Amino acid sequence: MSLGPQCCENAPTLSSSYGVGHEEEIGGLKSYVSGSLDSKLCVLLVSDIFGYKAPNLRKLADKVAAAGFYVVVPDFLHEDPYAPENAERPMLTWLKDHSPDEAFENAKPVIEDLKTKGVSKIGAAGFCWGAKVVVELAKHTYIHAAAILHPSFVSLEDINGVKVPISILGAETDQRSPPELLKRFEETLNAKPEVDCFVKIFPGVAHGWSLRYKDGDEHVVKCAKEAHQDMLDWFIKYLK
Repeated sequence: MSLGPQCCENAPTLSSSYGVGHEEEIGGLKSYVSGSLDSKLCVLLVSDIFGYKAPNLRKLADKVAAAGFYVVVPDFLHEDPYAPENAERPMLTWLKDHSPDEAFENAKPVIEDLKTKGVSKIGAAGFCWGAKVVVELAKHTYIHAAAILHPSFVSLEDINGVKVPISILGAETDQRSPPELLKRFEETLNAKPEVDCFVKIFPGVAHGWSLRYKDGDEHVVKCAKEAHQDMLDWFIKYLK
């Protein structure tokens, strides 16, 4: 299990104070929370390797919350996001401590906690590393709808096991999930009429673009906003 160099590009400056929401513990994990529980509709956002303090991820959480959802961004990395500048702890070493399979197990008590708070429907979106976590949740029906953006570690076998509606948003340039693989995902899902799917490949962008865009790159920002809206529309369709 490994990640390519695209997964590490444009690393964010992390901030625990960013966003209009707040931090609290849910299911044993510190989480960024935005929106009201009154909606009883929750969206989990599962980060990439840079974790839940990434400003663009929190900005997206606030956007989804503004549409009427209770949004939770758990710290599945346990205050230990990947640090590209740390030469003594390369990616392979870091991944040994941060398996998506472990995060899947840690997501279960988060979901149980949300149910005790009155949440009736849950959707989940995962980015890069986090996409694998979301697909596992979708395979075991812990959630009602899924979205994955520029996924890593997701196999054709994984996709074949998905049991809830899933949106797959990919990049034209992606070493981890090239367009050819995403088209095979779509073919596999289309052969399962009981599972609705939406697959879209964004031209002129690279892996990681939906969270790690540069504000000055007009085309990439436009595509990121479009992907965010596609993701939100998917959750509105299947959770509301």
